[in-house]
Amino acid sequence: MKIDRSHLFETLKERGYVYQMSNEENVRKIVNGQPTTVYVGIDPTADSLHIGHFFSLMMIRYFQDAGHRPIVLIGGATAMVGDPSGRTDMRKMQTREQIEHNLNEVKQIVERFVDTKGDNTAIIVNNADWFKGYDYVDFMRDVGTYFNVNTMLSNDAYARRLEEGGLTFLEMGYMLMQAYDFVYLNKKYGCNLQIGGSDQWGNMVAGTELSRKMAFADGKKHNLECLTCPLLTNSEGQKMGKTAKGALWVAREKTSVYDFYQYFYNVPDKDVLMLLKLFTRIPLQEIQALVDGDIIQAKRKMAFEITKLVHGEEEAIQAQQMAQNLFSQGGDNAPQVEYSKEIVENGVNICQFLNEIGIAPSKSEARRLIQGGAITIGGNKISDFNSNIDNNTFKDDSVLVKKGKKTFIKVILK
Repeated sequence: MKIDRSHLFETLKERGYVYQMSNEENVRKIVNGQPTTVYVGIDPTADSLHIGHFFSLMMIRYFQDAGHRPIVLIGGATAMVGDPSGRTDMRKMQTREQIEHNLNEVKQIVERFVDTKGDNTAIIVNNADWFKGYDYVDFMRDVGTYFNVNTMLSNDAYARRLEEGGLTFLEMGYMLMQAYDFVYLNKKYGCNLQIGGSDQWGNMVAGTELSRKMAFADGKKHNLECLTCPLLTNSEGQKMGKTAKGALWVAREKTSVYDFYQYFYNVPDKDVLMLLKLFTRIPLQEIQALVDGDIIQAKRKMAFEITKLVHGEEEAIQAQQMAQNLFSQGGDNAPQVEYSKEIVENGVNICQFLNEIGIAPSKSEARRLIQGGAITIGGNKISDFNSNIDNNTFKDDSVLVKKGKKTFIKVILK
């Protein structure tokens, strides 16, 4: 889908992508100007991506569709160090083999979001390719000389770690490496804009500052800028992407397509407008009309479009049909959870049971749900939070548990 490049900055701002900029006037000129090269970085610290990652990947696709040349950097080298941003402790160090495996998995997922086969082909690079063989002393003389330690320690990423009582020298090097990535990509590909999440602001600004100081030393003109999108949060200001089973992953092996669809279908009504603006290309006027009309239909459309974006249309249709079948036919296709037959034989409190099968995040929340009439087990609405689950609850070693009208779990005794 082609995007009008002359108004790309305004489009991104209206959609909710624009948060911080190194220089708004320059960034606007780059974004709305002649085709240029833009990059976003991802560290392969896991063998999949979560929804926070594809916020910035959606953004880079806007640039590609507007005619800019996208680079996605998968940080095989920076993953060896570990980004301290947002951390209270040091990231667990991974082996080279683990990182290589993660990198290959992440690369396959990235290719779902950017076009690697069209006329304006996206470039996927690995910073291990230019750090390999770079002598440590040479790197410190070339790059380290431009970094002031006092300035670095005032950065949020490092200041928080210092407050917690620990910051390793290894982690201090992360900012230098990411800053150098930007300078390297500028020299090799003419890249002059970096985009990313706001948690990367300090590292991204370090890249523009390194470029400015190096350019000044060489008597050249500095032209690197950066632009962040906000972190993906709900209307309550909480980070999105957390489920009862953990993070919401893009890989279907970690989060099923049905669970992925259901996560978005179950978000609060007031978050639907924001998600439609960010993760669909539906015109803004049409989005507003959807939200102002039937909010359930708007939510169903939003969940379908985001699932389609990540998993493809066929999988999205199947997930939506499964959800509709669960609602209308009583849950034959509900996601399954195994539970101990031995525990059930001895009897287990209903609140503990609901917490352990993942339908309530805590026993106190389970109690609240029961008091609100939101829990049905085996077709029977539960009203007593002091009651027990036992063998009589199950038929043929299974029972369907419902929370409200939209969440279903089939519990199987093992």
